[in-house]
Amino acid sequence: MVQARVASQVVPWTSGWVVPRTLETPPDPEPETEESEDEEALLDVALDRLRGSGPDAHQVWLPPLDEPSPLDALLPGIAPDKERGLTASRWPGTGKLRVPVGLVDKPFEQRRDPLVVDLAGAGGHVAVAGGSQSGKSTVARTLIAALALTHTPAEVQFYCLDFGGGGLSQLAALPHVGGVAARLNPERVHRTVAEVMTLLARREQFFVDHTLDSMQSYRRRRAAGEFPDEPFGDVFMVVDGWSTVRQDYDDLIPKFNELAARGLNYGIHLLITTTRWVELSAQVRDQAATRLELRMGDPMDSEIDTRKARSVPRTGGRGITADSKMHFLAGLPRLDGSGSLEDLGEGVAHLVGEISRHWSGPAAPQVRMLPHRLPVSELPSPEATEGGGMRLALGLDQDALEPVWHDFSRTPHLIAVGDTESGKTNLLRLITQGITARYAPEEAKIIAVDYRRTLVDAIPEEYRIGHVISLDNLNETIEGAARAMKTRVPRADISPARMRRCDWWTGPRLFVLVDDYDMVSSNSFQSPFEPLFEHLTLGYEMGLHLVVARSAMGAGRGLSDGLIRRLDEANNPAVLLSCPPTEGRLFGNAKPLNLPPGRALHIQRRKPRLVQTALVE
Repeated sequence: MVQARVASQVVPWTSGWVVPRTLETPPDPEPETEESEDEEALLDVALDRLRGSGPDAHQVWLPPLDEPSPLDALLPGIAPDKERGLTASRWPGTGKLRVPVGLVDKPFEQRRDPLVVDLAGAGGHVAVAGGSQSGKSTVARTLIAALALTHTPAEVQFYCLDFGGGGLSQLAALPHVGGVAARLNPERVHRTVAEVMTLLARREQFFVDHTLDSMQSYRRRRAAGEFPDEPFGDVFMVVDGWSTVRQDYDDLIPKFNELAARGLNYGIHLLITTTRWVELSAQVRDQAATRLELRMGDPMDSEIDTRKARSVPRTGGRGITADSKMHFLAGLPRLDGSGSLEDLGEGVAHLVGEISRHWSGPAAPQVRMLPHRLPVSELPSPEATEGGGMRLALGLDQDALEPVWHDFSRTPHLIAVGDTESGKTNLLRLITQGITARYAPEEAKIIAVDYRRTLVDAIPEEYRIGHVISLDNLNETIEGAARAMKTRVPRADISPARMRRCDWWTGPRLFVLVDDYDMVSSNSFQSPFEPLFEHLTLGYEMGLHLVVARSAMGAGRGLSDGLIRRLDEANNPAVLLSCPPTEGRLFGNAKPLNLPPGRALHIQRRKPRLVQTALVE
């Protein structure tokens, strides 16, 4: 029985392939589920009611920081207001110099916050640094536009130097902008800076006169209507491209240093962009407490963190914050909800148009320019000074647009140098007109050294005692004048008071006007004016005044002439009209310039200033 059972389990053996025996097991029966249409219906209803009824789930990983935010996304509640124009009504910093300029990425906190700059206090000066195409100009425009959307043109004004490619010029039509000057317009550049410097000096005196202890007091009292005649609020001097200042306008750097040192006390701010922090002057860099660092051309130039500066993407507007060293993305100066850079120009034009359209009040005071044509009737009349002297207005200066006076009682002589048709003879005519307006014929006489005969017709005959047209005539005339001056040499008993009163001699004052002096000096080895040399120092006290005009050609060599050298050494002013720069520095350290007719450098005590001389018609 057992053997039979075992034998039945033995598999027959063979050397060929045998299919293995498998035991088939029946599959487990599927559990029967009871379908409930009621449960599915209840779940759908619950989901429908929960959907949209609460905040979204917290997003742990934020999208890449690659699309900049427009200002209408950074500033809430932008809408027209009857008093403030187009303004961000719901922004808490409106009117307080506190504005957003971008977004800060905070990955550990899993959120992004506005990048806010506070310019009301110690952080009032702003410096933006970044390499080429890093977005410096865009950041500057965003900051200006943000301030314009949160302040009226009476509260903030901007005066801009656009050295960064024309970006700031798009904002020129804003009512908050008083002027934009480009690199190729040096006259407007200097006038823009001079306007802000004039405001600094005037506001300093204004604070003293009105017992103002701080800019906060000025803002508060002005907002209350206490100073209705003051058109300026907080003024921003904007320089987009500091490297151009260093290369082409290095004479302005001391003025920017002064604005950096004293400006914030009187509500004058600097906004400067630069490619490297080390390019800024020490004074500007130290005083710029608000710093925005974009992607640097060389991360080693970073003043925040050289290691983290390497991680800043090469994308316009990206940078790292100075305090937390977090990445940020600057906003865009546009109000159309777009974050595109492709049509940023159109977006800026739309922003400017909207702000201008909703503002009906007075705009920021514009930069005043020196006129290219200044009639003498627009200047004050000659003034009398002690001892029978004369104070004559020659023109307007560039810095303050105020009259430039030549006081013959303090500096008895004057030198003029200029090219042909630059205004030398006109200047002599202007002085002639001043003499005849100030003195009667018996009080003043004129000797005209006028080889070309272009000046003599402007001198009335009753004032003219000599018209020199040749060297022989000149020698005779000057020797006669020297003999007359010898009778006026002060005696030893003349007191200092009498010296200023000039009361020990009688007779008219003598004015010697020399046109084209280079024609006179080139024809003689010895100066024909040598008989007068000993009397030049006491010219005012003895009633002797020389006004010498010469050509710019060879002016550098001409300074060694005996007469010109003595007049210059006695610290008499010089009027340097248009002159080739190849002549080298003249009258101390003045660099000649190619200037339009009538425009000149007035050099007094070795300090040049640009002036427009008056035109005698």
